[in-house]
Amino acid sequence: MSQKIALITGASRGLGAAMAEELAARGWHVVAVARTAGALEELDDRIKANRQPGGGAVTLAPMDVTQDDAMRHLCLSVYDRWGRADLWVHSAVHAAPLAPAAHLDARDWEKSITINLAATGLLIPMVEPLLRAAEMGTALFLDDPRGGQPFFGAYGATKAAQIALARSWQAETVRTGPRVLIETPAPMPTATRARFFPGEDRTRLADPRAEAARLVALI
Repeated sequence: MSQKIALITGASRGLGAAMAEELAARGWHVVAVARTAGALEELDDRIKANRQPGGGAVTLAPMDVTQDDAMRHLCLSVYDRWGRADLWVHSAVHAAPLAPAAHLDARDWEKSITINLAATGLLIPMVEPLLRAAEMGTALFLDDPRGGQPFFGAYGATKAAQIALARSWQAETVRTGPRVLIETPAPMPTATRARFFPGEDRTRLADPRAEAARLVALI
C-alpha cells in the first residue's frame, strides 16, 4: 500500500485537527483519535469538503487516550488493516487552569498526570511496533515549555515530564528507529492557549494550518 497512514491522538481541535487536515490534503489516511465525537465529525466534514483528486481520508476513533484497552484495540486494528503506521502525532493534552502551586485543584492535578504523562507512557509501547513496521516511522511530540513558570504548575510539570519521556525514547531509538521528533509550535489561537491567555490579541498568533504545514514539511 502506497498511501501513508497517520495516527493522531488529540485530533479534534487545535493543532491536532490542523495536522489531520494538512496530512489528508497531502493524500494520507488519518486515524483521528479524540474523546469528542462531534468535533471529530466536524473534522471529517471539513476534510471531505476540501478533498481534491488524490486526497486522503480519515477514520474517526472517538475514544479516550487514557483507556488502555481501547487504545490497545485501536493499535491492533491499525495493524490488522494496514500493517503499520507511518506517523504518530501526539497532541492530546489536558490544560489545567492556572493556579498557584499551593492551591492546585486535586482533580485537575490528577487529570494532568493521567492525560499528559501516564497516557503517553502507555501509548509509546503500543505505537512503537506500528512505527517500526513502516519504512521511516516517525513520532511527533509537541513541546510547550512552561515548566517552572508561575501558575503553570500542573500543566507545566506534567508537560515537561511528557517531553522528558519522549526525549528518552528519542535517544534510545536513534539507531534502531522509529524516528522521534520533538518540536515547539509557534503560539496559535487554540482553545488551550485561550485558557491560559484569555485577553491577548489573537490576530498576532500563527494560523494552525500554516503551523501544521510547517511541521508536516519536517516529517
